[in-house]
Amino acid sequence: MCRVDARRTALNVVVLLYLFGVFGLSQVSSIKVTTPPELHATKGDTVKLPCTFTSTANPTSKMRVSWSYTPQTGGSSLVFFHFSSKAELPKSGQFAGRIKWQGTPARGDVSISLINATLNDNGTYTCDVTNPPDVFDSPKSHTVLTVTPKATTIRFSDVAVLLAFILLPSGLITFFLIGRMFCPKKRHNQSKAYRSPIEVTEGEENGGYPQTTYIKSTTCCDMCLMDSDIEDEYHSIQKRHPREEEYVESQC
Repeated sequence: MCRVDARRTALNVVVLLYLFGVFGLSQVSSIKVTTPPELHATKGDTVKLPCTFTSTANPTSKMRVSWSYTPQTGGSSLVFFHFSSKAELPKSGQFAGRIKWQGTPARGDVSISLINATLNDNGTYTCDVTNPPDVFDSPKSHTVLTVTPKATTIRFSDVAVLLAFILLPSGLITFFLIGRMFCPKKRHNQSKAYRSPIEVTEGEENGGYPQTTYIKSTTCCDMCLMDSDIEDEYHSIQKRHPREEEYVESQC
């Protein structure tokens, strides 16, 4: 009888250990944390560091979240963010004033955002979540962030300033010079043109006022060539105005 009872006791212990191993351990080791393996950003951007988790237990006030940072050049890890019922943002150091809580623990989201990313932020970011009773092995997940310099671009304001202060004045000056080339300014001679005493205009023949004429200076060669024309014109005027000729002769 004693041997039978001992065998039954041993069997019960084995069954209990099996049940504990199947149901007990599975319940405390099922938490899983997930982050993207790599993230890329440009200097000055706001970068979201996603982190999600799944757990068999609903998140409670005992849930703990922490984010740590390891520089790209190596060195010890720096824990810069904590969450326990509420977010505890860094108040000093590299990330002071640059971390924003973006998580919703009830939905399994414990993400954060990094504001105004710099080249010094390159490195590995680790998300660590514990949610009792799922505390077995404290699962973690890592993300490598790479921040690159911002490419130089020409803004619309820069183009506008360049157009206003360089191209526009140059265009106006060019337009003005072309206008002077094709439309030269006429020079008016304000002095009265010299007229010969024997020159009679059309207005004087009709008794009107003489019209003001403008002549340009002539050379000696021009005057020699015009002698014959002046003589012919003089004779024609004498024939048309005999009274004036008689008057001149009487004065002499």
